[in-house]
Amino acid sequence: MTNPLQDLIDGNRRWSAAMNDADPHFFENLARQQSPKYLWIGCSDSRVPATQIVDLPPGEIFVQRNVANVVSHTDLNCLSTIQFAVDILKVEHIIVVGHYGCGGIQAVLDQRRLGLVDNWLRHVGDVAQKHDIMLSALDTMTLRNMRLCELNAIEQVVNVCHTTMVMDAWERGQKLAVHAWCYSLDNGHMNDLDMHVDARDALWPTYAKALNRLAALAGKSPA
Repeated sequence: MTNPLQDLIDGNRRWSAAMNDADPHFFENLARQQSPKYLWIGCSDSRVPATQIVDLPPGEIFVQRNVANVVSHTDLNCLSTIQFAVDILKVEHIIVVGHYGCGGIQAVLDQRRLGLVDNWLRHVGDVAQKHDIMLSALDTMTLRNMRLCELNAIEQVVNVCHTTMVMDAWERGQKLAVHAWCYSLDNGHMNDLDMHVDARDALWPTYAKALNRLAALAGKSPA
């Protein structure tokens, strides 16, 4: 029987050969230990590959992805990833990365039923309800999608900051900051949402600043 995934295997061999040609010690060094500075919590969307869009090689970013980049306090998968990244790998930055045009975000805005994932997207629905006034003031669905993508990333940063792992890290003086970004599929640009939290007492002032910035943008599209 012909291997139905042979194209992927062939692609892997081409990539491996290219990496080895560029650096004969690349895989030797990579296999020794991973020591990333960054934990990326992003959407499962296939168009948003973590290392590639920030131009970093394998081994530089520890990654956790799920539909609509949600951080739930009952999701042991995400929480375990955060714990391993913070306590074992000692990452210095946790970045929650949304992306404009997210299908999960749009499903929430459309109040569209998709199946089991509706229960997961309820977390995003809570964000939309919380910021209903800001979203309702926007004229088009495209702008509402953009804004909810941004608001969701910011709210998930709040959830990350409230995890016991992050709070304990700050309590013991560990260097750690949590950030919110949003990625554009249209031009490949990353939008910094001005949400950078590096201490427990910095969370709410930073949160207020980030929300005020979005409110001031009104109906403007991100760069």
